[in-house]
Amino acid sequence: MTTLNRPGTPDGHVCGIDAAMEVIGGKWKVLILWALHEHPCRRFGELRRLLPGVTEKVLASHLREMETDGVVRRVSYDEVPPRVEYSLTEDGERLNDALRPLAAWGRGRPTAQGTEERTEERAG
Repeated sequence: MTTLNRPGTPDGHVCGIDAAMEVIGGKWKVLILWALHEHPCRRFGELRRLLPGVTEKVLASHLREMETDGVVRRVSYDEVPPRVEYSLTEDGERLNDALRPLAAWGRGRPTAQGTEERTEERAG
């Protein structure tokens, strides 16, 4: 996912979060990172099964973009039939580490929202 350069910034990014969002933007990219962290060295079909709902076209596109961004490694083996495996690069592992606190926040959020809604119902 390419971000258009913003006026006044040499690399087109306003801050570090802006640069990170360029790499993880899109519905499936964070889930691809998670899948490759939980299940290293996966083939395309295996990744697709780990991510129910993703289309082949979107998965292929996201994997290409993430490879270009340096967070996913694609290894093609010279075999018949052809075999390609995907894994996280060191940068991809670091990105997953950076996303871990966000995941913890997300896991706690539904509980917090449910508590707030119940409190409002009692007050009303």
